[in-house]
Amino acid sequence: MDLGLKDRVYVVTGATRGLGNASARELVADGAKVVVSGRDEKGVAEAAAALGPNAVGVAADNADPEAAGRLIGAAREHFGRVDGVLVSVGGPPAGFVADNTDEQWQTAFESVFLGAVRLARAAAAELESGGVIGFVLSGSVYEPIPGLTISNGLRPGLAGFAKSLSDELGPRGVRVVGVLPGRIDTDRVRELDGLSADPEATRAAAESKIPLRRYGSPEEFGRVAAFLLSPAASYLTGVMVPVDGGARHGF
Repeated sequence: MDLGLKDRVYVVTGATRGLGNASARELVADGAKVVVSGRDEKGVAEAAAALGPNAVGVAADNADPEAAGRLIGAAREHFGRVDGVLVSVGGPPAGFVADNTDEQWQTAFESVFLGAVRLARAAAAELESGGVIGFVLSGSVYEPIPGLTISNGLRPGLAGFAKSLSDELGPRGVRVVGVLPGRIDTDRVRELDGLSADPEATRAAAESKIPLRRYGSPEEFGRVAAFLLSPAASYLTGVMVPVDGGARHGF
């Protein structure tokens, strides 16, 4: 299938590693051009270089109120247009209700939630019909994940924002989608497994609850994200798509 991505331009945040990077790789592989961002300047430069001439790196923190304008501006400056954004950001600190401080909540809100809202608003002001705004969220949108209280609090709210935005932008032909990773084999998930006394046993127990009996690969997630951002998904909006090997048991 031709996804129609050739020469389309996307901004992908949190793209120096993990799910954002996997999504950027799949977009470029299908002919798109990308502006990739992350907080570490060296990491951003290396990620952009690895993606090749159709990628530009911009060091930016999603929590920075100026980041959204800089990223959209970089797409315009380097590639002459912007067709969509994918908002990905590293997960907030693990912990239960009694563990997380006000400072951790505030920092996560600025980065995970408000940063995403700002970039979505900036993109919405620029995108024309056929444009798309994507959010990398979490399976916690539907079911809280033990030990990830801050994420459980913020991700469902961001999904609600995305759904509202899809209703507002739909008449203009601009789509809004969410991608919900389950247990994808990234540094973040390995880090979370590593918090237990026996990481290997923790992983095995998690895999036993997944119908496909394994963690997903970043590439598998990235291909779904690339499809949802592409013109091939032109009649999909307001949806939250789980990429979890069947771990979510509801319809």
